[in-house]
Amino acid sequence: MVCGAFAVVADADQLSALVVVAATVLGVTGYTWFAATRSGSEPGRPATVHRVRQQHRLTSRSWIEVREEPGSLWIPVFFDPALITMPTPTAATVHDAGRRRVVVWEGRRLRPSGQARRSEPAGRLIDNPSRPDPDGPVRARAAARPVRRIVLDAQFAVAAPFVGALWVYVAGGGLPAYAGATCVAAAVAVWLAAVRGSDPS
Repeated sequence: MVCGAFAVVADADQLSALVVVAATVLGVTGYTWFAATRSGSEPGRPATVHRVRQQHRLTSRSWIEVREEPGSLWIPVFFDPALITMPTPTAATVHDAGRRRVVVWEGRRLRPSGQARRSEPAGRLIDNPSRPDPDGPVRARAAARPVRRIVLDAQFAVAAPFVGALWVYVAGGGLPAYAGATCVAAAVAVWLAAVRGSDPS
């Protein structure tokens, strides 16, 4: 949408850059949606899982830790308000879907936001409580608000003015080009945080 708004006033160089950015965003979004909604061909296996919230620099993500031998399997998942009320540990079903894993907990499918891994994610890892929080449903509703999601994801847009300045330095165009490149870079930064599975809880 942002790319389309600036396409009407863009010159040839700016228009080609907007087309590349829009095609990349649409392609990655389509692939991520396909990978997250695809169901595994294998029947699920029961497992004991832990919901873990990762805090690393500006990143906040949800992970499902599956404790098994020879070591834990870490599955990044898109935020679902039900994650806030998930007790740790709890029983779930894990389905193989290529290099991604799908976790089904109490009939709810937790969509993977990336590939499963054997190594522990970087940063501070916070486990859910072992008993459901009585205030969990209220916190879940607050965390699911779109404004909260955008505010969380918008912190990555701090680099957008520098991208705009770099664009003007390389391709020229003055103040209008700077404004356009900054807005497009900010929108892409917010989108990138969301498509990686940011956690507003």
